[in-house]
Amino acid sequence: MKRFFQYILLLLPLFSFSQNRITLTDKKATPETKALANNLLRLSEKYILFGHQHATEYGHGWRDEANRSDVKSVTGSHPAVIGVDFMGLSDRTDEEIIKEKERLRKVIADTYNRGGITTVSWHFPNPASAGSFYWKDSVSAPAVKLIIPGGSHHTKYKSILQTIAGLARSVKGNDGQSVPMIFRPYHEFDGWWFWWGKPYCTIDEFKILWRFTVSYLRDSLYVHNFIYAFSPDNLFATEKEFLERYPGDQWVDMVGMDDYNDFGRYGKYNVDSGILRLKIVSDYAKRAGKLAAFTETGLESIPNTTWWTEVLLKALRKEKLRLSYVLVWRNDATSPTHYYAPFPGQASEKDFIRFYNDPYTLFENDLKQVYKRKYDILK
Repeated sequence: MKRFFQYILLLLPLFSFSQNRITLTDKKATPETKALANNLLRLSEKYILFGHQHATEYGHGWRDEANRSDVKSVTGSHPAVIGVDFMGLSDRTDEEIIKEKERLRKVIADTYNRGGITTVSWHFPNPASAGSFYWKDSVSAPAVKLIIPGGSHHTKYKSILQTIAGLARSVKGNDGQSVPMIFRPYHEFDGWWFWWGKPYCTIDEFKILWRFTVSYLRDSLYVHNFIYAFSPDNLFATEKEFLERYPGDQWVDMVGMDDYNDFGRYGKYNVDSGILRLKIVSDYAKRAGKLAAFTETGLESIPNTTWWTEVLLKALRKEKLRLSYVLVWRNDATSPTHYYAPFPGQASEKDFIRFYNDPYTLFENDLKQVYKRKYDILK
């Protein structure tokens, strides 16, 4: 019954939606990448896709099991959007990077072949110092000014982007086509915890970094299967603040935000503020002709047994937001408490099934041909 209502809802805006299309920053984007962007836009008018970070790579108490995810164990379907990370493509030995590329290539291709969607975060180890991707006082270098053109580490940065481009170009589906990915670099840049954060680079330096990254990947390294996503944390209250470090419409395809604090972190809820921020993101996307997404959220350990329907779902539906997807963070394989999606027996499992069954939410099994220019994109 849920799928019947989804199909009817999809038909309603059929003709008006055909005039509403995304123009990607990459004019040479592959047909599959263009189709994905436009299908995400179309679906966002009536639905939201559910995503989970590292969903098929590992989960609560397991790792590297074929075609498994905690979400599938609960609902029978993988998430519609699955997050991976390019963290392992630098600051490692050549042998380790080769192995990581092979592993990522399989995870991303498998998702595409099933009909799902990949989004890529980048917890980029500091290329100019120790300190991992986190900022550590007295250890970390303010690397942004060092890796942009003219900086001492610019050549090294170009080499790292070449590694990313090599992977991106090499990931092919069973149909032989390059797999589209939503690439989300330098997320939560308005915070203080990453070396690319607001305290460690100027507005102009950040914009230069973003523009160079996109242009080098697109124009010099011929990566034409990326959708570029811009996502600060929730440290803004107005559109002006949201756009403070925005590099310009010609450099961004999707706008989003990460927000854990408003949705129950540390037992504190400020959901109305979270909705306000999501509305700023959604409204800007509508006006600028961009996709929008709730790029990260979640409640660690999910102690609130009705969090999915009473907090998250209500927030997503309250202001008629146009969001392509909502992604919750990972389920650690070894930690007993670090998880953001339910698994069999977890306290919020029943409520998550209600969330899954709501006509508004889409999972991988709901999708059909999202990489094709066809109207029939739901099963």
